[in-house]
Amino acid sequence: MAWQDYIPEDIRDLYEVHDYHHAAAVLANEFPQEFGQILQALRQFRISVADIVSAGGNESNIPKIVSGILRPLGWREEKLQAELVVDGQPVRSDTHWVDYVKGRVAFDLEWNSKDQTFDRDLFAFRNFHEYGKISAGILLTRSAALNDVFGQLGVKAKYGASTTWMGKLLPRLSAGRGGGCPILVFGITPMLIHDLNERPAE
Repeated sequence: MAWQDYIPEDIRDLYEVHDYHHAAAVLANEFPQEFGQILQALRQFRISVADIVSAGGNESNIPKIVSGILRPLGWREEKLQAELVVDGQPVRSDTHWVDYVKGRVAFDLEWNSKDQTFDRDLFAFRNFHEYGKISAGILLTRSAALNDVFGQLGVKAKYGASTTWMGKLLPRLSAGRGGGCPILVFGITPMLIHDLNERPAE
């Protein structure tokens, strides 16, 4: 089966979707409860023009929207601490965080951070997977389709080419930055801006 067979059509209408290492099949077949919760969260998720034009980064309302949906369902921030030991002596300790983990599924949102944040996310997914903590990861970020909207709203400079969007994520995934971890990517499109067409004509 193709990955599209595991992603409902209504989700594919709302999001740009990319599948790496058969992530959709792994999620649908091995973790149907967690995957079902993510799909339902994606159906519920909507943003507004105000969310887009307001302050970005950690001050954005958009992570709060996601947390408001997922935290009540038991999705929690998780830390993986790994230590390299040589001849009985610790020589390096690494700590990796993922915003939302439930069971063996990890989920991260990147709306408008520096694009190097993707390196951190993919490194965390890769290590969580290699150490047997997760079986698949999911990333939600901006689709390239939002760029025209940013131009219309006069905020294109805030959402620059060196921030977290699909154009910076996909090359990293194609280069193998996620290792062998199955990763499913969803891109936020203009279809999710609930009041985009309600703005008065200028």
